[in-house]
Amino acid sequence: MVSAHSPMAVFLHWGFVGVFVYALTKQIDELEELEDASLLQNEMMFATLFLTLLFSRFVYMRSRGSTALPSDTPRLNMLMARAVHLGMYVSLAMIAVTGLVIGVLYWSGFKDGAGISVVLIAHELFVQLSYLLIFLHVSAALYHRRKRDGIWSAMVPFFLKEGSRDSFRN
Repeated sequence: MVSAHSPMAVFLHWGFVGVFVYALTKQIDELEELEDASLLQNEMMFATLFLTLLFSRFVYMRSRGSTALPSDTPRLNMLMARAVHLGMYVSLAMIAVTGLVIGVLYWSGFKDGAGISVVLIAHELFVQLSYLLIFLHVSAALYHRRKRDGIWSAMVPFFLKEGSRDSFRN
C-alpha cells in the first residue's frame, strides 16, 4: 500500500520546482554582471531565500516520513531513492552556498584568481550534478507512472493522479 503525501508536501514539492525553474531563468551569464551592486544584492538575497526554503522543505519532509514507497520495496531500490533525494538536497544547497561564496568573494574584491575560479567550478559541478539527479528522479517517477503502482500519484497534483480523466495516457 502506497501512502500519499500530504497536500502541504505536494505544495512544497511543486512550489520548490517553481522556485528552481525561476532560479534557472534568472541566472547570470557572466561573472562581471555582479559589478551591478543591486544585482549582486538580489542574487545574494535570492540564494539565502533558496537555502531557507530548501532547508524548510527538508525538515518538513523528514518530520513527515519522506517516502511514499511501500515497506516491501527492495532494499536497493529504497537506498537508491534515498540517495537521489538526499543528493538533490545537497547539490541544490551547494549551488546556493557556492553562489553566496562567489558573491562574497566578488564583493570583497576577489574578482579573479584561483580562489574564485575554484568556487565557480564547484558551483557549475553542483549545477550539473543537480541536473543529473533531477533527471534520475523524474525518470523514476515516470517509471512508477508506467508501472501504475501508486507511487506517481503520491506526489503529483490531483489532476495528474493515476486514473484522473485529465492524466496523460501511456
